[in-house]
Amino acid sequence: MNWIKLEHLLLKAQPERAVTAGPVLNHAQLCEQALSLAAGLQAQGVRRIVVHLEDAADLAIALLGAWRAGVSVLLPADLQPQTRQRWSSEVDLWLTDQADDTQLSDYRHAPLSGAALDLDRCTLSLCTSGSSGAPKRIDKNLRQLANEVEALEHLWGADLAEACIIGSVATQHIYGLLFRVLWPLCAGRSFARKQLAFPEDLQRASREHPAFAWVASPALLKRMGDNLDWPALSAVRRVFSSGGALPAEAAQSLQQRLQQWPTEIFGSSETGGIAWRQGLDLWQPFAGIELSQDNDGALLIASPYLPPGHIEHTADAARIAADGRFELLGRLDRIVKLEEKRISLPMLEHALMTHDWVAEARLGVVQENRASLGALLVLSEQGLHALRNQGRRNLTQALREHLSQHCEALALPRRWRLLRQLPLNAQGKLPQADVEAQLLAPRPKAPQVLEQVEADGEWSLQLAVPPDLAYFSGHFPQAPVLPGVVQVDWALSLGQQLMNLPEKFAGMEVLKFQQLVRPGDEIQLHLRFDPVRSKLYFAYRNETATCSSGRILLEASSDA
Repeated sequence: MNWIKLEHLLLKAQPERAVTAGPVLNHAQLCEQALSLAAGLQAQGVRRIVVHLEDAADLAIALLGAWRAGVSVLLPADLQPQTRQRWSSEVDLWLTDQADDTQLSDYRHAPLSGAALDLDRCTLSLCTSGSSGAPKRIDKNLRQLANEVEALEHLWGADLAEACIIGSVATQHIYGLLFRVLWPLCAGRSFARKQLAFPEDLQRASREHPAFAWVASPALLKRMGDNLDWPALSAVRRVFSSGGALPAEAAQSLQQRLQQWPTEIFGSSETGGIAWRQGLDLWQPFAGIELSQDNDGALLIASPYLPPGHIEHTADAARIAADGRFELLGRLDRIVKLEEKRISLPMLEHALMTHDWVAEARLGVVQENRASLGALLVLSEQGLHALRNQGRRNLTQALREHLSQHCEALALPRRWRLLRQLPLNAQGKLPQADVEAQLLAPRPKAPQVLEQVEADGEWSLQLAVPPDLAYFSGHFPQAPVLPGVVQVDWALSLGQQLMNLPEKFAGMEVLKFQQLVRPGDEIQLHLRFDPVRSKLYFAYRNETATCSSGRILLEASSDA
């Protein structure tokens, strides 16, 4: 590939060099737009800007243009009111896609001349996701970013060759910024402009290119199921994953389907990339990374992606092997105190996930009366089977007994929440505050609506029955079944949300219950309202048969 150093991207326009496809942008067009933006920012006397742009090519133009104009750039994680309030006093303008902010299209100035960028004076500030506290601002210079993209190309450039880079992660964070924008720009690889959040979107984009690679998150890779065209997708040059831990079973599944292990990247906003691995191997530090540990076993990192002489003190416990590779042992900042005893939440989560019934686990502190632990669980297929056939109480008791082999009674969770999936945020993370809010929330009483379709006034809804539905308690303790009265209530409630129905319930007709509805089931609800007879017809179906059906009589409101 024809490599251009990051600091030389605006030095000489190369119209034959592709940047993106759909819509097409070449390097000459990129340079012209960036240099036009630079001229506009200089004319305005702007020194500091916030940039938040969904289109990766627009982000590239904004970054290069700002740097050419000597403007520092802040990339916030989002544009929420509290984010704007936090940073508004530190910047001169907000360059975003939102109507009330400055737009990239506002700049039509005659372009500045091409020039090399100053590696030490061009600056970028990133914001942490706030998963372990308030978001933090991380300042970097262009030299640190240039060092990292050159290291990535040295490691994997030959494998990728001319692959189009397709991503499911946001470019506002260090991983997406490096892998989806800056690295392909320097390497001359085209990249997809949009963040593709769903497996089907990733597949659709991949089919448009003879060679492609994925920049993905564990959250997306875990959701890639049997419905995809895996023989076609197996042409992927490399699958990158970062932003959190990729479960071993998800990595194994990808290896079987793609004949390659995903390449996991371990790093942070502060440090940039630290190490990488494939499969169950130990983590391999990137070239130039120097590792050591403090007295608690936390990793200390010196890196060419950090300021010279700076040692980053992480909260990641590790075991470093003789060859320099290492194993991660969990986060030291997720150690809590209960009754003066220190308890490692990652250690307990790992212990829970060794049980066949548990696919994923996150623990938190429940602050009620006296503090105790609670657990968010995603059950495995075996776990869901146990819930359906033994009941919630027996399932949680068995897990407590399993966990008691790893900790004292004080650390055993007293509150359990069984989820279809962990409520990860857009960055694929689960902030501790969200874990604890979920533990305090009441168990659900409504289904999760996965899809709803209307045709000729009739509605079909795909529903997921929460495994932890409150109505399962006591009905029946060792074989939970969705009560018929709840099925009727759901049909009426959803019908009232979707259709203009009379408000008053007046009775039931032809009510039939034919198949049991169990925790974790997905069912289809069909609704039809007959306004002449004032009757709501409903039917629940699973994949093979009708579960229940009937007619709900509704009383029209009187005119009085």
